[in-house]
Amino acid sequence: MSQHRASGLLLHLTSLPGRHGIGDMGPEAYQFADFLVSAGQSLWQMLPIVPVGYGWSPYAAPSTFAGNELLISPDLLAEDGLLPEGFLNNAPTFPDGYVDFEAALAWKHKVLFAAWDMFSMAEGSAADGSAADGSAADGSPAGGSVTGGSPRSHAMQGAFHDFCRSEAHWLDDYALFEVLKDEHDRIEWMAWKPEYAMRHEAAIENARTQYATRIERVKFIQFLFNEQWRRLKDYCNRSGVRIFGDLPIYVAQDSADVWANRELFTLDTAGRATAVSGVPPDYFSETGQRWGNPIYRWDRMKETDYAWWTRRMARILDLVDLVRLDHFRGFEAYWEVPATEETAINGAWKAGPGADLFESLERQLGTLPLIAENLGVITDGVTDLMNRFGFPGMAILQFAFDAGPENEFLPHNYAEPLVAYTGTHDNDTFMGWWTHTQSTQQQDITLRAKAYCRAYLDLECHPEEDIHWRAIRALMGSVARFVVTPVQDVLGLGAEARMNTPGLSSGNWGWRLCSGELNQAHAEQLAAFVDLFGRR
Repeated sequence: MSQHRASGLLLHLTSLPGRHGIGDMGPEAYQFADFLVSAGQSLWQMLPIVPVGYGWSPYAAPSTFAGNELLISPDLLAEDGLLPEGFLNNAPTFPDGYVDFEAALAWKHKVLFAAWDMFSMAEGSAADGSAADGSAADGSPAGGSVTGGSPRSHAMQGAFHDFCRSEAHWLDDYALFEVLKDEHDRIEWMAWKPEYAMRHEAAIENARTQYATRIERVKFIQFLFNEQWRRLKDYCNRSGVRIFGDLPIYVAQDSADVWANRELFTLDTAGRATAVSGVPPDYFSETGQRWGNPIYRWDRMKETDYAWWTRRMARILDLVDLVRLDHFRGFEAYWEVPATEETAINGAWKAGPGADLFESLERQLGTLPLIAENLGVITDGVTDLMNRFGFPGMAILQFAFDAGPENEFLPHNYAEPLVAYTGTHDNDTFMGWWTHTQSTQQQDITLRAKAYCRAYLDLECHPEEDIHWRAIRALMGSVARFVVTPVQDVLGLGAEARMNTPGLSSGNWGWRLCSGELNQAHAEQLAAFVDLFGRR
């Protein structure tokens, strides 16, 4: 991993502006990459780029290998000749500043199905045998009049088939999973017809034949994601910007990953988890956090030299330059909760795979450019594991002001290697934290923390409305190897711009930039910090 000091911004692709209801890999993504360069920033951190799941969360994905179809740019599809002439003229009007996920998904599906029709025409086959009225055989909209494939779509044929072959180890199961999920009205796979839920060989083979064209369409959409992602990442890398990705430790119960690899998880005969993930009670929660993901059978994974994890890590490292490994603590020891429990209170610590996993991954993949998410109660064993493999940890400035000058998250206490943040996607914005009034129970603690923050960031000599810049400056001047700032904190936005509030099942993930909100003045201020503190 690079040893030079650098900085970057945290902005998920869905938060970009644009005319299609949700940020994507289109022109605004390239404009943001250009902004990073003008601001002297060399890191672009994102949330997981996988398909979203329950509550539109990228941390509850139906696949840890697939790409999020919502991130595919209609504008780039049109440029590539994969949409009928004038198709995008009929785009709906979407709200500014936030994502209406339902509306955005409906529009993106219409666009993607139209692209599939154009592509399949070029290949000499229609989608599931198109009906006379132009609709597909499965009832999905054909997406407009399609008269034949473009030269670009003809040229993509070989690349598509190469993609299907190279990614077959996850793509075949994911594509079938998505089609069967549609066939079962999107209910969780454990409630499907038993022959599909339990993957009876004859039923699965029949399904692959019966739904062959719809399966091919799912694969094609993944191919489109992959193509657009490669172009964006190459553009960023050529500009000196590295993509900083995110890999959750666990996968969702209702996912192709669990459905196709049941032997690797703690499941009963019906496929439901018997033990689930979480963290024990602590200062923040008297009942702990019951996340609900199925627990890995690390003993069985070890028998295959962690083959599934190797494929998973290889996939993310093929897509990004650096990886934030979520809940790193769970690799040393994890909190296992019986699935029958409603809270995480009655769980138990179990030994994780520890160094054995990472030795296997490094033996097969080489040095791992990982950053360990080591927040919370961290034991010496976790720290030793990080140090053994040279994985930097994280420090969050919002957590720095409630324990006096010895607090490990204060910039003067940082030690290399480290990635420092004003806050993460799970925190309030820095300005939101500063202006928020706590409950009576925590008010005294908060007032003391804010008084210390005021003194530490020297707000007596600077306007209070500039607190976000004072916070960023404090991190930029620290010894932390990397500094990453959420774009909301660059803009000094309040709690209305928060990305996620853990524990809330709705209202998350929807914040978006408005066009022009991030401007040259912000770039110049960031670039000045880069020059002042040598972060190029």
